[in-house]
Amino acid sequence: MTILDTIDSPAQLRKLDRRALKGLATELRSFLVQSVAQTGGHLSSNLGTVELTLALHYVFNTPQDRLVWDVGHQSYPHKILTGRREAMAGLRQQGGISGFPKRSESPYDAFGTAHSSTSISAALGMAVAARNAGIDRQHIAVIGDGAMTAGMAFEALNNAGVTPDVNLLVILNDNDMSISPPVGALNYYFARLLSGQFYARAKTMGRAMLQHVPPALALARKLEGHAKGMLSPSTLFEELGFNYMGPIDGHDLEALLPTLENIRALKGLQFLHVVTRKGQGYKLAEADPVLYHGPGKFDPSVGIQKPAQPGRQSFSQIFGQWLCDMAGADDKLIGITPAMREGSGLVAFERAYPQRYFDVGIAEQHAVTFAAGLACEGYKPVLAIYSTFLQRGYDQLIHDVALQNLDVTFALDRAGIVGADGATHAGNYDIAYLRCVPNMVVATPSDEHEARLLLNTCYRHPGPASVRYPRGPGCGVQPGDTLDTVEIGRAVVRRQGQAIAILAFGTLLQSAIQAAEALDATLVDMRFVKPLDESLLSQLAAGHQLFVTLEEAAIMGGAGSAVTEYFHREAIVCPVLQLGLPDEFIDHGDQKAILAGLGLDAQGIEASIRQRLQGNHS
Repeated sequence: MTILDTIDSPAQLRKLDRRALKGLATELRSFLVQSVAQTGGHLSSNLGTVELTLALHYVFNTPQDRLVWDVGHQSYPHKILTGRREAMAGLRQQGGISGFPKRSESPYDAFGTAHSSTSISAALGMAVAARNAGIDRQHIAVIGDGAMTAGMAFEALNNAGVTPDVNLLVILNDNDMSISPPVGALNYYFARLLSGQFYARAKTMGRAMLQHVPPALALARKLEGHAKGMLSPSTLFEELGFNYMGPIDGHDLEALLPTLENIRALKGLQFLHVVTRKGQGYKLAEADPVLYHGPGKFDPSVGIQKPAQPGRQSFSQIFGQWLCDMAGADDKLIGITPAMREGSGLVAFERAYPQRYFDVGIAEQHAVTFAAGLACEGYKPVLAIYSTFLQRGYDQLIHDVALQNLDVTFALDRAGIVGADGATHAGNYDIAYLRCVPNMVVATPSDEHEARLLLNTCYRHPGPASVRYPRGPGCGVQPGDTLDTVEIGRAVVRRQGQAIAILAFGTLLQSAIQAAEALDATLVDMRFVKPLDESLLSQLAAGHQLFVTLEEAAIMGGAGSAVTEYFHREAIVCPVLQLGLPDEFIDHGDQKAILAGLGLDAQGIEASIRQRLQGNHS
């Protein structure tokens, strides 16, 4: 039996002699590699937080002391140490535990996270609540250097600085990598100072200049310590009201434990800077932490291998190739991503067009308004962003882009069910939140070729436009290399039938084909949610007795609602069956299995239509 086998709670961990923790860290790291290799999930980030997690639960009285993990993809060691070791076998699988902290899953998950830069705000709220209730406890926010670049983190730090009598510890987990390598002036500031090279260069230059002026050189030596303090990260955080400590080695338990024990006895605002390494302890992940950020299943003895036969292209890859092709045809194109270069398919674009590529960091609000500024000056920005993350820039989309009718193209990746990442990353709401915005075009391609056509079309449209596409591969249709466009708001009838008209918005068209054949239904690829092809809807209403709308998005306010609103406005009386995602948060699991469970596979669509027909005849 290993030490890890005996730990089912932090209370048991705290009973260990601290000399046993180093061996426990080795066991925990080995367990992580073997476990994630079996299920898939986040690996590099979790290998980097093993010692920090052990130290936090060893020193602090969790769950009484509140521990909030920013983003939370680095919380697997935390889950393992808080009674979920056996449950890791079902990580991110349907019915299994989440890949992120989740309040309903464990009392040790003080706050549900998955989107970036929320930890300090949440921990501060908890600290104020404890102060007002007269409860003496600690509140810890663990945030990475990538997440620290987001404005929300500094809003929280600024607010904390003027909030009296609260106990809040912010731990900056400085591993120099978020998902894509972190960018921005603040990150460069940390890196330059902590490397020591900045000081070394400045010192060498100063000595060369002053060596012939001995009194000045002596004075410079006396002032060196003061100058160093003025330039270090401590200045920034202490000006915000925090007591800064560090940086310290986040893998050195002999440094972590006494430091945290000292902090535990302090009151007020504390800031601890720890330096860790993503992938620590697994050589393959250390060498390529981006590759091992979120791997699927793999053999840990040989690492991640490229498949012998390349599979179907993902929509992200199709977008990336389109972006390069369109950039070659239009030198006004600018590509923008908020820290999702790999996920959104922009690696090739960055290499080919480095001067036209902008990774703005984890800053979705800024990304949208940055694009708006470019559009004001005649450029044509394309913002590649996950559907779930555009939610964070919604005010900017309305106020800064749509209100001014600016020419910005939004490429919405991960639209619909995202699978293992679950409800926090679900792209279920973009149709509803975009179709209500004036001036906005909303396109829903049904396959790879349609994705390329609609990207061309929306890019050429002189105003705000969005193209949504799901995670993963399409159905195998070749996208081609065309830069042709289609008429905005014009649908395509894929199959002519009778009595029933199935209106498909997006890739669920593929699942609807079988149902349309079985029911002899008309099948329409609607292409656009906004504007709708209203003339076609009117024509179909004259010869069909039932409409079925189909979308991998929230039913409430979605594409089906747009159809019913049109019928109501035109006084067209025709029953409409709306199929899509229900009014609930949909948990993690396999994408296809989730869609089947919701009745959105071929069999489910046909069954829902037959059930409605039976109801109409009863």
